[in-house]
Parts: sequence; structure tokens; C-alpha cells
Amino acid sequence: MASSAVDPPDTAFTGLTVQAAALAAGETTSRALVAESLRRIAAGQPTLNAFRLVRAERALAEAEEADRRLAAGERLPLLGVPLAVKDDTDVAGEPTAFGCPGEFPVKRADAEVVRRLRAAGAVIVGKTNSPELGQWPFTEGPAFGETRNPWSLDHTPGGSSGGSAAAVAAGLVPAALGSDGAGSVRIPAAWTHLVGIKPQRGRLSTWPDAEAFHGITCHGPLARTVADAALLLDAAAGNTVGDLHRPAPVAAREAATREPGRLRIALSTRAAFTGTPKRLDPEVRAAVTALAERLAALGHEVAEAEPRYGPIGVTFVPRATAGIRDWTRRVPDPALLDPRTRAAAATGRLLGGPVLRLARAAEGPLRRRVGALFREHDVVLAPTTATPPPPVGSMARLSGWRTDRAMIAHCPYAWPWNVLGWPGVNVPAGRTAAGLPVGAQLLGPAGSEPLLISLAAQLEDDRRWFEARPPALPTAVPGS
Repeated sequence: MASSAVDPPDTAFTGLTVQAAALAAGETTSRALVAESLRRIAAGQPTLNAFRLVRAERALAEAEEADRRLAAGERLPLLGVPLAVKDDTDVAGEPTAFGCPGEFPVKRADAEVVRRLRAAGAVIVGKTNSPELGQWPFTEGPAFGETRNPWSLDHTPGGSSGGSAAAVAAGLVPAALGSDGAGSVRIPAAWTHLVGIKPQRGRLSTWPDAEAFHGITCHGPLARTVADAALLLDAAAGNTVGDLHRPAPVAAREAATREPGRLRIALSTRAAFTGTPKRLDPEVRAAVTALAERLAALGHEVAEAEPRYGPIGVTFVPRATAGIRDWTRRVPDPALLDPRTRAAAATGRLLGGPVLRLARAAEGPLRRRVGALFREHDVVLAPTTATPPPPVGSMARLSGWRTDRAMIAHCPYAWPWNVLGWPGVNVPAGRTAAGLPVGAQLLGPAGSEPLLISLAAQLEDDRRWFEARPPALPTAVPGS
């Protein structure tokens, strides 16, 4: 156990909005913010292991260019602010390994979402860890080791955007981009006390892929406040030629400043059918129930009601495994992949073609079935996960089937919204007696991000979750 700790400076938890405003006002420099972010990343890497790669030299050069632009009077929403992106997202000059081992070629161009962040002025300081091909709600693998939760280094930050979540929760960066194919933004947000937005399918471009994982996966922001998440969402949002999904634009940042009005909120604690055992942990149930009570106290009408999910599970598996199969074709040496990854890819090969087409054809009827709830309710409030974060390594050596069962037992609530393509927002719901964070989802129908963000901002004003910070990071993993 290390004897010293890295004490967070004042800038560590100031957030995206505050840093952007300070830069625009000339109160700090991009060079100073980026250098401090890089210092904290280096100090935290031995314990958190949040980053797959760090762009130290390039980020500092880009920060100096941002300072020149600021001095010349240029103003952009994120000009000079340090950000991180998940390692499933192309950054020019860097490889995209998506949690996999092997030597990947560097990318010649930014992904569209990174291009948009750069156009807004952001400085990308590095790429964050993900489990292999984003499959699991833990961020571990032979390619990079174990990513840990800043609230408890013995526990996972979740996955698959666990590196992004750990980096933001620990104050290494003010916000980060993740991706969500079965809750992979919302789950780590819940387990690290963050706001995480899964936007409407297509809100953020997935280019150079026309869609990701056959439409179930999208990019989304992780941040400590609703305003920061909304600012990042607005900066990254938009489409390019070739995108299959192109929803009408929304103004997320403006929504974060607006009262939501009196809403009809459905409290849902029943998970969709999976045929596997799962149980809502009493502490998670209590936290979500307490959040429902606060919403009622804020003037909303809250009643228990459950979406009619029907056979949604059988439509998810073909899309997810076929997406894994597609991605394994990009891997330099498939023999290096986890046996569970290779098994999932084999399943994807079997379920491709006609089965995959049937799964996609079921989306419209499922939307109508689940969407019937929104005739009587405006928003669904549900647990984000069934349990607090599990210990690091608890699922690392399980067989494929046992991993699936454990994964569903921990995280049965998030993935149906990926099938539907609709937005959801994780908000912090509190911490367990052991101090582990848990979260709740605000879920809505197509295009409902502004409503969900407004409601989340109202809850944030009431609960002030951003005031809580994890312990200072030791300089080595306990027991090392």
C-alpha cells in the first residue's frame, strides 16, 4: 500500500462548463489545463488504469494552438478544454484497439464525432480503456489489465466505458465520451457517481461506420454534472453523409437550464425477460425509491408502472453478436482474443443473415408495444443496474455462459433501450452503506433528450450530487 496520495488541485473537479468559461474569460490557459490533466492522468494510471493511450506531446501542442486562437479572440464552445474519448473511437494518428490485444494500425482520420469535438475546440488528451469490443460491464482484459473504480479500488467502474467513467470520476478530465450498446455509458456512470447520457440513435454520428453493432450502439457523454454532459452532447452531435440514422437536432445545453414542468413518471423495477436469474439489490431499490420520492416532492406525479417488453431479449442477441463478429474481422490476430469473444463471434455468424433481419424487423412492433406506456406517462424511472459495482476480477475468468449470467444479474435494466434506439440518462442515486455508488435511469421515447435532461437538471439542483468526490488516489494499488 502506498503511503502518499495525489491530492486533487482546485481545477480537478471544476468541470467542462466552468473550464470552458474560464478559458474564454482569459482566467486560465489551455496549456495549464491540459498539463494538469496530463499530470493527473500520469499520477492516476498506476492505480486506476483508465487510459489505453495518452497523447501527451500532441495534446500539449494542440493546447498551445488553442491558446493562440483564444488570444486572437476566437471563441468556440470547447476551445482549449481537455477531453478523453473511448478506445472504440478513431483519433487520427492513433490506433483503435477497442480493448483488444495486438498491434493495430494508426488511423488516418478522426471519427466524425471526434472531428466535431475538435471543431468545437476540444483537446483530446487520450483514449480510455474498454473491455474487448465493449462486451462486458467490467473494464478488464489481457491487453491492458484492470481498470478500477476511484470510489473503491477493489471494485470495477463498470463497462464498457469504464475507462472514461473512471477518468471523469477521479477528476483526470472534466468529461469524456463513451459508447452505449447495452448500457455501456449508463452502467459505468451509475457505478462511478456520474451523469451519463445515452442519446437517441443517430444523435451522434458513428461514422466511419454507417451504424454501430447493427444499430444498438451509440456514443454518449459522461460528466459530473448535467450541464457538462449536455454541453458535450451538443458539441459532438450531428451527422455526415453515410449515416443511416439522422434524427432532428435537439438543444441539450438549453434544456439543462429549463424547468421540466410537472411530469407523469412511471417507477419501473421489473426487468425484461431473459430466462436467467436476477434480483434487485435492496440498497439499489431503496436508492431508486428515494429518488422517486424526491421527484414526487418536486411536484411530479409518480406511480408504479412497467413497460411491456415482451420478447425484446431475443432481438438483442443477434444484433449484439453479429456486431462482435463484424469487429473481429478488424483485429490483426483473432487468436489473441478472449475465448468468450471468439465464442460470441461464432454465435454472431450463426445468427447473421435471416435471423438478424428478423431481429431488426421486430424493432417497430417492440417500439409500439413499449411505447404504449408513454400514453399515460412522460418518463420512466428505473434502476440503472440491479447491484452495486462488483469486485474487480469477479467475472474475468468465468466461462462465456457464466459471464452472460453474471452480467445479466448485475445489469438487466439498460439494454432494452438500445434495441429501441431511444434516449436514457443515468443520474446518481446515492451510495451504499459501503460507499459504492449506484444510479437510476430516466428513460423516454424517441427524441426525448431535452425532457430527460431538464428533469435530470432539476434533480441535480435538489440532490447536488456533484459535491461528492471520491477519495484521493493512492500512488499504487492496495496490496501491490
